[in-house]
Order: sequence, then C-alpha cells, then structure tokens
Amino acid sequence: MSSSPVTSPGAAPYYYVPGPSRWPLLAGLSMLVTMTGASGWVNSMSWAPAVCLAGIAAMLVVLYFWFGDAIRESESGLYGKRIDLSYRWSMSWFIFSEVMFFGAFFGALFYARVISMPWLADLDHQILWPDFSAQWGNTGPANIVDGFRTMGPFPIPTINTALLLTSGVTLTIAHHALRAGHRARTAFWLAATILLGAVFMGFQVYEYMHAYRDLNLKLTSGIYGSTFFMLTGFHGFHVTMGAIMLAVILYRVMKGHFTADNHFGFEGAAWYWHFVDVVWLGLYVVVYWL
Repeated sequence: MSSSPVTSPGAAPYYYVPGPSRWPLLAGLSMLVTMTGASGWVNSMSWAPAVCLAGIAAMLVVLYFWFGDAIRESESGLYGKRIDLSYRWSMSWFIFSEVMFFGAFFGALFYARVISMPWLADLDHQILWPDFSAQWGNTGPANIVDGFRTMGPFPIPTINTALLLTSGVTLTIAHHALRAGHRARTAFWLAATILLGAVFMGFQVYEYMHAYRDLNLKLTSGIYGSTFFMLTGFHGFHVTMGAIMLAVILYRVMKGHFTADNHFGFEGAAWYWHFVDVVWLGLYVVVYWL
C-alpha cells in the first residue's frame, strides 16, 4: 500500500474535504420554515406570510455565511483541480434540473394548447359547449373566466429579447477580459450585464402592470393566464437570481478574487445566465408569437 499523496507547501491538497458544518442543517430548517409559510399563505392563513418571509430571510443569511466559507477556502488555495471538476459537474446537474423545471412548464402549455383545447372543441363536446372556440386565449368552455386580451410580442417582449441577447454578449466580453487578465474591463462589462438584467426586470414589471390594468389579464384568466404568468414569472425570478449571482461575482472581481486560469465562480454564474437567455428565446417564440 502506497502512502497518501504528499502535497508540497502552498499547493492544494489531493482532494479537500471540509470539516463538519452547521450550514446544511440550518439551510434545511430554513427551507422547511419557508415552505410551511408558503403552504399556509396559499390557503389564506393569517400567520403564513410572516413565517414564509422569515424562512426566506433565514435562508439568505445561511447562504451568505455558507458561500463565504467556500470563498475563503477557495481563496486560501485549498481547492485543486478535483474540487474544480466537482463544482463543474454540480453546476451542470443543477442547470439540467432547471431545464427539466422549465420543460414541465412548456409541457403544460403544449398539453393545454395542442391536446386539451382542440379536444374540448370537437363534435363530441359541442352539445355541452356549443359556443366554445378552440382559439388560444379563450375564456374556457363554460365562459367562467372574465374577458381579457392576450399579450403580443410588441413592444416590450421584443425589447426584453434584445436586452437579454445583448447581456449575453457583454457577459462573454467580460469573460474574455478576465481570461486576458484585464480586471477593470471585466468589472465594467459585468456591471453592464447586471444593468441590462435590471432593465429587463423593470420592463417586465411594467408589462405585468399593463396586463392587469389594460388587458384584464391575470393569473386567474384561465389556462392562458396561469401559463403566461407561470412561465414569464418564474423566468423573471431566474433573471433576478442570475443578476444577484453576477453582482456577487462583480464584488469578488473588484476585491481581487479569481485569476485568468482559476475562476469557476465566474463561469458558473455565466453558465446560469446563458441558460436564462436561452429559456427566454423559447418563451418569446412560444408564449408571445404562437
């Protein structure tokens, strides 16, 4: 039996294993509190909003300190190539889970439009609902949904598409600048990417206000309203999370973290942002055009 690999002074260990940590337990408890409050909130429990918000706040505190520990370990040179590979696989599987998440939502939209709606309008159902038309954006077979107008692709969704596509370009420029060792240029283009994401969210908030105020389009507007707000709302949440991730990366760049050859924190956030861009392209075509 050979002995354990000897690590030279200042080099990363063969595979760094951190000591016992309280953060996984606290993260699980905060998630439990959050979901307990959320389940009560949707059932109109008076205590639920405060509990849900307290759980979210606790989770943010846990993530702040947990990620802080990981950053200190990385910056102190404890992470070698094997840890880097572990992070890459972890981020890849996380993004795959997000693909499945949005795949389920797109699947629900497909089922409603391509299968359920024509089925409810066929000859067998004309006796029950003679006035129902298989036109997307209807008020349901029994007309129990308040009348509304659908959301078109112009102008806000098209503007938002241009904003996200541009943000992908600015983020790529920032990545190339970091690999070339130009820290100031990296920070500038990262800040531009975050700003574009913030403008995107501002336009989406305005779009929702327009939908409620002018189109009478709400979450309760039948299957059209529920799928519209479900898909665009969760995507907006992902844009917000991605912008927060990039803001943390920007702060770390300005603090002197990362090198031209070692910057997976940047790359992981960039992967997530590009994923969000791709999802939006699908949304733009399927939700606003078709």
